[in-house]
Amino acid sequence: MAELIFNTCLNYLVLALGIFMLLSESPSPANAAPVQYNVVSLGAKADGKTDSSKAFLSAWTSACGSTSAATIYVPQGRFLVQSASFNGQCNNSAITVHIDGTLIAPSDYNVNGNAGSWIVFRHVTGVSVMGGILDGQGTDLWACKNSSKSCPTGATSLLISNSQNILVSGLTSLNSQMFHIVINGCQNVKMQGMKVSAPGNSPNTDGIHIGASTGFTILNSKIGTGDDCISIGPSSNNLWIENIACGPGHGISIGSLGKTQQEDGVQNVTVKTVTFTGTQNGVRIKSWARPSTSFARNILFQNAIMNNVQNPIIIDQNYCLNSGCPSQASGVRVNDVTYQDIHGTSATAVAVKFDCSAKYPCTGIRMQDVKLTYRSQVPSASCAHAQGTASGVVQPSSCL
Repeated sequence: MAELIFNTCLNYLVLALGIFMLLSESPSPANAAPVQYNVVSLGAKADGKTDSSKAFLSAWTSACGSTSAATIYVPQGRFLVQSASFNGQCNNSAITVHIDGTLIAPSDYNVNGNAGSWIVFRHVTGVSVMGGILDGQGTDLWACKNSSKSCPTGATSLLISNSQNILVSGLTSLNSQMFHIVINGCQNVKMQGMKVSAPGNSPNTDGIHIGASTGFTILNSKIGTGDDCISIGPSSNNLWIENIACGPGHGISIGSLGKTQQEDGVQNVTVKTVTFTGTQNGVRIKSWARPSTSFARNILFQNAIMNNVQNPIIIDQNYCLNSGCPSQASGVRVNDVTYQDIHGTSATAVAVKFDCSAKYPCTGIRMQDVKLTYRSQVPSASCAHAQGTASGVVQPSSCL
């Protein structure tokens, strides 16, 4: 009897061991080794002259179709890419685009000038873009715009839209025709170690624009450009912006808001540990002077250094770019905005300006430990329709 029991147990043990070995030798797609697609192997040329768009799209098609994690590898060199749209839905949610080289846009701005975007990720999940340089070659288009000629609008260098769980790390964007990077309709996007660079007179070259997105984080980045370093559009919430160097540029802006009457707002935004150098604005909220359902609320600007900034702290609810500006009271509700631990120098005599809506005054504005100077003197503050409190050392004296 004991021998029968022993043999039965031994048979079960052998069977279990066999099943274990079979499973070990046949890994599931989730545990399979990542596959790599080198764009050069697929026909890309690192000569800066040959259009390599087809090779990049071929690599994407393979990576997107793979049932296991995949890497698209761009080696060192300069790769001309006329345009590329990387679209989902994909078979896996772990695609890495590893760039050691430089992607170059066409030098002729008419090629992409009216296309809207140059490099696009759309409807993707779990994509990481690591390293690399995007050179938008926008110089000639800027010259066209600055000469008041009839010119194309220009292309955003990198658009990520309707996507989720995205990481962009160590990417450099140079000389974009228009916006450098746009995040639109996305959830859970993290950017870190970014570098954005364009001259201060390059028109409409916002560094990073976030619109209609939730759960966006940007850390440890340097942005210098001809428009807002970071701009936050309607329907955006739960944003964390930290350790940013901004300049040249127009600062970090919430808005513009209220361009349309039916519009969602911006809420739950933290901007901390930012240095502004020679910028037009520091921390700014801007809205159009017309009726709107939009809002800006639960905003924290914390630990900012201003170095010769024209408008270090500003809420502008009479924002307008050119002629034909609306002249109604802004319908955008601005409330619960905190300015904490902000120091440095203003390039103008008015260092703090709250120009709020006559119909819906700014409320819940809090100033705490703010100290700004103008030419070694105390600057002034200007308030219109703004309500709130001040605590700690506040210079210029609060006009709330």
